[in-house]
Amino acid sequence: MKKIRVLIADDHAVLRAGVKMLLNAQTDMEVIGEASNGDEAISKALELKPDVLLLDISMPGPSGIEVIRKLKAEGLPVAILVLTMHEDEAYFRETLSAGALGYIPKKAADTELISAIRVVDSGQVFLYPSLTKSLVRELIYSGSLDKEVDSDSYAKLSRREREVLQLVAQGYTNQQMADRLFLSVKTIETYKTRVMEKLDLHSRVELVRYALQRGLLTNEEAEGQVEGKHKS
Repeated sequence: MKKIRVLIADDHAVLRAGVKMLLNAQTDMEVIGEASNGDEAISKALELKPDVLLLDISMPGPSGIEVIRKLKAEGLPVAILVLTMHEDEAYFRETLSAGALGYIPKKAADTELISAIRVVDSGQVFLYPSLTKSLVRELIYSGSLDKEVDSDSYAKLSRREREVLQLVAQGYTNQQMADRLFLSVKTIETYKTRVMEKLDLHSRVELVRYALQRGLLTNEEAEGQVEGKHKS
């Protein structure tokens, strides 16, 4: 089995050690290096060429955003996942604009971090549910929901896949969905992948847009995400 090669860049040694232990325990992942500051993150990424760079925003030296821009300017084909304490819309948008494929808070469950790494390694965008609120707000108020959806594509989904689609759109995390449906997180990931492939969608935001257009999610439910009203 091909393993996802991960470089961890964070200035907290204890966090790096914990994340390294978690990732190396996965059958499809291995940590190939660590960096404790921005300059080291750039040099090690260029040297080791990881599949995924797990990157903190706030480190000594160049910031995480500067690191992203530098590596993208160098043309390094690495999927960058930002792991941060900041749940701020400005940071969130700036990192994605700079070229990161995902943004996840450090408080997230271990299962969510594992899922996020797999998602960005596959070339898709990972957005932690609580951080999609500003994008969901745009979907509701920008008029981007006027486009009709392909009704035939929905018919391709199984009953379970439709359940997963609705829960994703409502803002549930993988762990919360697994608990609710009495399934493993791995199984939830598989269902999400199937749904996105069948509907030709590529991110949680696109799933939310589809659910709204399809009538699976009301504006009130979506606005509940915006206002942080969803409860686990």
